[in-house]
Amino acid sequence: MSEPHDPTSRNSRDAEGVRLQKVLSKAGVASRRAAEEMIVEGRVEVDGAPVTTLGARVDPATSVIHVDGSRVVVDNEATHLLLNKPTGILCSMSDDQGRPCIGDYLPKREGKLFHIGRLDFNTEGLLLISNDGDLANRLMHPSYRVPKTYLVELQGPVPKDLGRTVKAGLELEDGLASVDSFRFVDTNQKGTRVLAQVVLHEGRKRIVRRLFKAAGYPVQRLVRTGVGEVRLTNERPGAIRPLDNKELGSLYRAVGL
Repeated sequence: MSEPHDPTSRNSRDAEGVRLQKVLSKAGVASRRAAEEMIVEGRVEVDGAPVTTLGARVDPATSVIHVDGSRVVVDNEATHLLLNKPTGILCSMSDDQGRPCIGDYLPKREGKLFHIGRLDFNTEGLLLISNDGDLANRLMHPSYRVPKTYLVELQGPVPKDLGRTVKAGLELEDGLASVDSFRFVDTNQKGTRVLAQVVLHEGRKRIVRRLFKAAGYPVQRLVRTGVGEVRLTNERPGAIRPLDNKELGSLYRAVGL
């Protein structure tokens, strides 16, 4: 068990910096008074050690803070965005040929931003954008098995056991591919249009489209609606917004940060 954070230690950041409850309040975790209660109750950790002293000070730029086990990002330089990527847009920050790309939708700001993973030209939906390389690398690494959720439109009719087929897996040119879950969402009256939700943790190029093509049912439309616990809500295509603390905490938690 971690020892309580010692605010008097010479190696502690408490001698200088900002009061912890103020940092939590500014980060939107809670009001300053509620943040003080969290500290006293032992719900806050700084750099892996519990803090129960109200006088504790931290460096927002370097301290790693967790509340109830979830990471709280307090670095003012950190940027974490969600873009609802429209179809027909390159997943690139710029394009030498002047074609529309996701960089066209981003606000101008200093520092490098990069997209976390890719959506192909004709795929739309949730795309995460950040300047946190560590988080981005972990989210993209298959060992962390971060689930991605998609809505898949297929031309019907399709067999009732299609879900069983794609969950069992099909052999593609680069190996076996499968989904973690599959469920039918909607079908029109004639059964010629079928909408399904699939979840998978793989990130191979065009994996969803290639898998359903191998099953005999090419994808007509593909929308990514979730990465981990982060979801599209009512954002219109092309809309961009910052992640909130709950969403960001869930991503850090998913990859062990």
